[in-house]
Amino acid sequence: MQVFVILPAAGLGTRMAGPQPKQFLALAGVPILIHSLRAFAAAPRVTSIYVAVRKIEMERAEAQVAEYGFASRARVVEGGEKRQESVANALGVLPAQPDDIVLVHDAVRPLIDAATIERTIDAVIEHSAAIVGMPAIDTIKQVERTAHGAIVTATIPREFVVQAQTPQGFRYALLQRAFAEATADGFVGTDEASLLERAGIPVAVVPGSQVNLKITQPGDLELAEFYLKQRS
Repeated sequence: MQVFVILPAAGLGTRMAGPQPKQFLALAGVPILIHSLRAFAAAPRVTSIYVAVRKIEMERAEAQVAEYGFASRARVVEGGEKRQESVANALGVLPAQPDDIVLVHDAVRPLIDAATIERTIDAVIEHSAAIVGMPAIDTIKQVERTAHGAIVTATIPREFVVQAQTPQGFRYALLQRAFAEATADGFVGTDEASLLERAGIPVAVVPGSQVNLKITQPGDLELAEFYLKQRS
């Protein structure tokens, strides 16, 4: 059994309001993308890693992969306009067998830890599909959007809700099937698990971590710096 990792990194990161995509911003002197790549390269069961970036960023990504010593473990592929396209492009070049495992991880979650990676792989071995998730802390409201703003329609019990993180892991054949069905129907999901849910495939949840944050806004970078210092 092989374990492949896909890092979709083709986003523009518009909420960061910076001159370059957030995956290339420096975190403790190292590009965010490289932090994520390094975490999976250190995982003993990971076979290889595929980084999906915009075509105009491929040369830069390849240079960084080589500079930090991951050229033998990682391959840069062309991503798409949407996350789903980026993952699909990477899936299309994986030398995987049906029962192999594919982990998809946000390139801008640079603080993923080894224990969470291992838990996700174990969960996929047992359940065939699994995501990392955090219990909801705040009260969750269902709303209806109107011309005058959002109106609450229901309160969703917290025990029925988790906040999805990554990695999200799947048997290769199941992920391929879910992507093929979504493409045929023109369906675009918010994450990989949503495609499997739509295909009727059960998805397990493994415990995540508050430290496994997604760099989305400028303040997130400062928080990640803090967590890195605590870790070291």
